[in-house]
Amino acid sequence: MFWEHTSIVGNSPKETKDNVKMNPNHHPNSKETTAPRILLAETSRWPSTALLALDLAKAGSHVSAVCPTRHPMLKTGILRQTFHYSSFRPLKSLSGTIEATNPDFIIPCDDRAVEHLHELHAWARGVGASGNKMAALIEKSLGSPESYPTVGSRCDLLGIAREEGLRVPDTEQINSESDLKSWRGRKKFPWVMKADGTYGGHGVKIAHTLDEAGRFLLELTRYYGAGRAIKRLCVDRDPFWLRPWWKGLKPAVIVQSYIHGLPANCGVVCWKGKVLAGVGVEVVGAAGATGPSAVVRVVDNPDMMLCAERIAGRLGFSGFFGLDFMIEEGSGLTYLIEMNPRPTRVCRLQLGKGRDQVGALCGQLSNRPVRDVPPVTQNRMIAYFPDAWDSRSEFLESSFHDIPEAKPELLEELRRPWPTTSLLWRLLAQVDCMKSLWRGPDPMTGPVSKSGLVLGS
Repeated sequence: MFWEHTSIVGNSPKETKDNVKMNPNHHPNSKETTAPRILLAETSRWPSTALLALDLAKAGSHVSAVCPTRHPMLKTGILRQTFHYSSFRPLKSLSGTIEATNPDFIIPCDDRAVEHLHELHAWARGVGASGNKMAALIEKSLGSPESYPTVGSRCDLLGIAREEGLRVPDTEQINSESDLKSWRGRKKFPWVMKADGTYGGHGVKIAHTLDEAGRFLLELTRYYGAGRAIKRLCVDRDPFWLRPWWKGLKPAVIVQSYIHGLPANCGVVCWKGKVLAGVGVEVVGAAGATGPSAVVRVVDNPDMMLCAERIAGRLGFSGFFGLDFMIEEGSGLTYLIEMNPRPTRVCRLQLGKGRDQVGALCGQLSNRPVRDVPPVTQNRMIAYFPDAWDSRSEFLESSFHDIPEAKPELLEELRRPWPTTSLLWRLLAQVDCMKSLWRGPDPMTGPVSKSGLVLGS
């Protein structure tokens, strides 16, 4: 880590100029400079981040971004400045971008960006007075630094939730096969096994036997091995997998009791531990048994919002975060299963008073009352674009379609995700699709997607 930290200091003007692209419509001396300046940071290329950027700009913010090449955000036409997010020197990318844009607030839009900001905060505090401004900005954006280690540990987070009186599944960290055997003596199958630092449904396994659990434990502890890093680089065109492999990271693994029922989640935005706005949804269509939601139903679930308030208050969070739940079949009890420490898809949906998270954040940053913006839809069924189209959900026709119709270039970009433009990806997807058609539909993941199956994690 030391070699990377020392490279943060002293970004030259030439380095900043070479790595930034200015929006030709941006006039730094205009009267608009009173609007809050927000920096979006993402290492992935998620469609929801581009849509979030549009909503933030619509709400009156000046939005800049640090992101990989060909991110969908670049097709929005609203970014003030854009910087390249280096997979090999991510902390230098972040620090240089922060110095160049001087933002009022940073929103990390994927889990790796959250981790990088935590590392950058530790560095900034370690260098003394010269890092105070950067450390203060990160604390303003993410909340209390005492919460940062908890964010990266599923086991610790659920332990805190239990201390707050919230309902969570039985959960334990697993370090060896003997731990699995001990768990077996107390808990019935199936079990849910998860690796820290994973997201989007990856790094989650459902075990039905002890042998299967042992195999999953070995696989999850080697999650950042060379094989997966090379596959993600070549197939998904994602070089950010190389860094954890190079550092030799071995994620902690937890095992949870399986809750039979309906998946649900909520997204909130908060400020110094206080929830400003939030939305809860039940998942009616998803990308496989453990994948991200594609079609959701907006619900009023006090238990979910109570969980968000307790977690935000206990950890002193600021910014966006999401919580995942299971609604137990039969009893209807709500179980918290994990947290996403960044904006989830539901966070950007402007659904009226108390549910407009983008408006609430922009109002807080500009010190102005939250504008009363009409809901984007009165329909409680919402289909996330573009994932819902591949889910073949029976609820598609009756749902509100979250499509950026006013941005045709962005729409076209989202229809052709970055990995799918690779010849290798298309070849492997066809092979995988043919294998699945030969085997027939998987009862756990549903029918084969019309655009080809997502390659295994």
